[in-house]
Amino acid sequence: MAKINCFIPAQETEWLEATIKGLRQSSLVNKIYLLSSNGCKYADCETIDVDNLTSSATVAKIAAKSDAEFSLIYTKYTILELGQYAIERFYNLASASKVGMIYSDYYQIADGVRSNLPTIDYQAGALRDDFNFGSVLFYNADCLKQALAQTKENYQFAGMYNLRLKVSQLSEILHINEYLYAEVEFDTRKSGEKQFDYVDPKNRGVQIEMEKACTEHLKKIGAYLVPKFKDVHFNEGTFENEASVIIPVRNRERTLEDAIKSVLSQKADFKFNLIVIDNYSTDKTPEIVEKYAKIDARVVHLIPERTDLGIGGCWNAGIDHPSCGKFAIQLDSDDVYQDENTLQTIVNAFYEQNCAMVVGSYTMTNGQMETIAPGLIDHKEWTPENGRNNALRINGLGAPRAFYTPMLRKVRLPNTSYGEDYALGLYFSREYQIGRIYTSLYMCRRWEGNSDAALDIVKMNANNLYKDRIRTFEVKARIALNKQK
Repeated sequence: MAKINCFIPAQETEWLEATIKGLRQSSLVNKIYLLSSNGCKYADCETIDVDNLTSSATVAKIAAKSDAEFSLIYTKYTILELGQYAIERFYNLASASKVGMIYSDYYQIADGVRSNLPTIDYQAGALRDDFNFGSVLFYNADCLKQALAQTKENYQFAGMYNLRLKVSQLSEILHINEYLYAEVEFDTRKSGEKQFDYVDPKNRGVQIEMEKACTEHLKKIGAYLVPKFKDVHFNEGTFENEASVIIPVRNRERTLEDAIKSVLSQKADFKFNLIVIDNYSTDKTPEIVEKYAKIDARVVHLIPERTDLGIGGCWNAGIDHPSCGKFAIQLDSDDVYQDENTLQTIVNAFYEQNCAMVVGSYTMTNGQMETIAPGLIDHKEWTPENGRNNALRINGLGAPRAFYTPMLRKVRLPNTSYGEDYALGLYFSREYQIGRIYTSLYMCRRWEGNSDAALDIVKMNANNLYKDRIRTFEVKARIALNKQK
């Protein structure tokens, strides 16, 4: 009956007893191995010396011990509390479906409180390295070993990430919509505090490895794009203004005035205006916009005819306006430009880099515009050589974003309030260069009113599922494009 080898991270023995006892209750469990960097031991368990849990060396050692039909890998240094017949459920579904890996929903215990943590379905576009599988990964052992055999790189940080990419090339990765275990979570930061971890400069080495693994995966599945781009010709249409700053807004009376002032203070050698799309605000936002529209002709106060618009829909209304300039430049209603030269810098980048879209850099601040960690967010993963491939792994493009309006009018934005800019970036980067500015162009203010400050799991899952779906469409589009060449 023994069909499963289990691999558990271990530094201290105090929590191992409960986890091992839970595993041994199933007759399907064959051997239990401890993955340890300090020689941690426990009765009747073999210790495997590892450098860390994410390296290719660790994956290789797991594969070498995967002599049962399946390998269960636990990825947390805390107690694993298995649900009723959870091991049997993993086994029955995996053996019947013949998939490469399965994972499930789970309960999270944080600060002593147990909560439901549903996960989302894996798909071709679920390429981000922070995809949440939970902490129990149930691999077909043969598939795991085949994936390792196809790995040529020796990753220090991207070993586990590379493993699941390789497995996805060989077989399916499936999600069980059942709560099969509970795990303890110590990272209790809110969503808005976690989302910038991957661009923290201290994680740069990790990101470089993740990019390499993802790029190799894209090459294998036929979705990789070589660094060859179409030229952009900036002579389409006639524009009264060279640039327009677009601000979609709803109920931002606290921050909007600062944003407007930062636009009107810009100095440039071209004409520009500001189009504020007021999405039926119910606070004093309309009064603020109207005040500036009366004293400065460059301010356009636009109230869309439709009442069903998200941020993307408001952007569409803005770029459709007759006074929209040749370049449409983003500014969120709670942020401000870094200095008076931002617009000039962005427009210059279009011509200097011959690009359809420009992505800048920004500085993280609190509500009082004091710099907070991690400071400058420059998205260096957006490189001319590989940015459009790496864009399928990362979960954001950087900011501020700017577009060549004639091209933007051809494709439009999805009428959503999340991921609309990301969808555009993937679309444009498929054929055109994305220009990059690595110096700070605006101050991104983090405060309790940010739309992403404290999302619950349902909303985070919906957002992540949407971006994964965007990536899935893009992967398919790039595979089709490569087949045409």
